[in-house]
Amino acid sequence: MSRHVANSAQDLHGDHDHGEAGGHSHAPVVTTSNERRLLLVFGLTFGYALIQAAGGWLSGSLALIADSGHMISDAAALLLALIAYRIARKPADATRTYGFHRIRVLAALANGASLLILVIWIGWEAISRINSPVEVLAGPMLIVAVIGLLVNIIGAWTLWSGNRNDGNLRGALLHVVGDLLGSVAAIAAAIGIMLTGWTILDPLLSILVALLVVRSAWGLVTDSIRVLLQAAPRGLNAQAVEIELTGLPGIYEAGHFHAWTLMDQTCVATVHVTPKPGTDALTLPPLVAQWLKEHYRIEHVTVQVDPPGCLVQATH
Repeated sequence: MSRHVANSAQDLHGDHDHGEAGGHSHAPVVTTSNERRLLLVFGLTFGYALIQAAGGWLSGSLALIADSGHMISDAAALLLALIAYRIARKPADATRTYGFHRIRVLAALANGASLLILVIWIGWEAISRINSPVEVLAGPMLIVAVIGLLVNIIGAWTLWSGNRNDGNLRGALLHVVGDLLGSVAAIAAAIGIMLTGWTILDPLLSILVALLVVRSAWGLVTDSIRVLLQAAPRGLNAQAVEIELTGLPGIYEAGHFHAWTLMDQTCVATVHVTPKPGTDALTLPPLVAQWLKEHYRIEHVTVQVDPPGCLVQATH
């Protein structure tokens, strides 16, 4: 009969404890200060995105409308980060043993899909305006773009002054910097239209912004689908890992290796191993867990030790 041995050493898993008496949590570390910073920047970003959309409609600027879509996508990313903090406080229960982290993945998928639809509309409208130019009020366009630049500078400073070791804050900062560059481009386009009267600059800029949006949106969609399909983390080859594990001291065979992403950078893995003759089977789970953590950054590992000769390599 095989023995199922779960690694329970805290020096291997940090906050993870697989012992029967210990708690088990996959929640990220939460700080109230970081959450407040994200909430402030979310309010600024989303509020300005609505103002920008209205300004784009009133001024006839497709570039402003496109950039407002970009900012809404970034506001959605900030909202997802806030959801992650809130979820971190909610413990797993008997039916949702991993907690509610996948809600964030589903939200990211919906966000990305809606943005791709927005990009299609922006591209279609931009081509129409290139073929049949429309009047663009450069003055209001410039005012709205300058306001956006100031809002993004405030947001970037707020996030930059937070905990720089926080992955959520770092990701949010990158989104805000992208918005800041979009505002600079909108200012340049507005000034160009004021000086030259070339309204074609507006649809050209909107196409540029749409390309930025589609890059972010496509990344959201593909990454979310990979997580929901429980695909192996990028750069990890299951068969290669099994071969490498057989090179560890005391391991005769390794197989049935499966790894997937729970959320963000949190990876989970299971594997079967058989011990070499004379090897204490209880020493293998912490050995395997430590090795996977060091080489593949897998924090949560379940190791099943099978009797010698009983492990059959499975097709993954």
